[in-house]
Amino acid sequence: MIYRKLGSSHIDISVVGFGAWAIGGWMWGGADEQEAVDAIQAAIDHGVNLIDTAPVYGFGRSEEIVAQAIHGRREKVVLATKCGLIWDREEGVFHYYANSLGVTANPSEKAVYKCLKPDSIAEEVDRSLKRLNTDYIDLYQTHWQDATTPIADTMEALLKLKEQGKIRTIGISNANLEQLKAYGPIDSDQERFSMLDRNITTNGMLDYCHQKKIAVLAYSPLAKGLLIGKTQPDRQFKPGDQRLGNPSFNLENIERVNEKLKQLQPIASCHNASVAQAVIAWTFAQPGVTCVLCGARNPKQTIENAEAGRIKLSPDEVRTMDVLMQA
Repeated sequence: MIYRKLGSSHIDISVVGFGAWAIGGWMWGGADEQEAVDAIQAAIDHGVNLIDTAPVYGFGRSEEIVAQAIHGRREKVVLATKCGLIWDREEGVFHYYANSLGVTANPSEKAVYKCLKPDSIAEEVDRSLKRLNTDYIDLYQTHWQDATTPIADTMEALLKLKEQGKIRTIGISNANLEQLKAYGPIDSDQERFSMLDRNITTNGMLDYCHQKKIAVLAYSPLAKGLLIGKTQPDRQFKPGDQRLGNPSFNLENIERVNEKLKQLQPIASCHNASVAQAVIAWTFAQPGVTCVLCGARNPKQTIENAEAGRIKLSPDEVRTMDVLMQA
């Protein structure tokens, strides 16, 4: 496994991290909790040390499952969670309605708000510490940005938590370049990035983070499974799975992407890797990308993701993969 610095901190993180969204079951069609625990433990056993979760993933359940999995292994883990999405009160900016399966149009369900007010953050961190069964969080991130709260106020609250020893480093997520610059001294920015979604390369965020030594944590590197090379055009998704009805997962697009991925097989074979592993390696090979967050439901998936962390693609291989996927 390759390790890199988390921003300007003294913390080393694995280039492949464990994304714990799916294990909360929420928006992914459910999850087997024992398999989820086993998946996280397998990740740790195979060199993955960054575990990324959030309160809203299963409305607290993901954090609780992570706590079970890292019990007795806390010192081996760089634990990352988030703040800023609340469902116990109407404050901040309305985001969506949701139930145990996922986002819904039903206003009688939970109303999720973006809220980064200092008092809300103070409550959230204590709840996360309790669910995660830990005294400190290694990386605390704003999940979504709250237009009703000045960034300076949010940053002041986060710095206070750092002074109190409740968190070690500060990060943001799902931001734009203006917001990124307004936060000041942060250690990470978590954004969606993959071969099929390169927005942070065109909007200047990746370059800015690279210049300022801000770690970039890339989520959805396999495009919700579209880039694994094994998705079947006729795959049926369970109720609540966010891919159900998603146009990216229609028959025509799956076939188109699979054809492109087949062309990557020779490069993957040179590294004794699967196409999905080569795609993960391409992602963390991009200048400025520090870590790739990969979700997994079971140990087999976790181990395959972790083994991608050993792959060192040459500059020529990276360029060739670019050309093949953009053709």
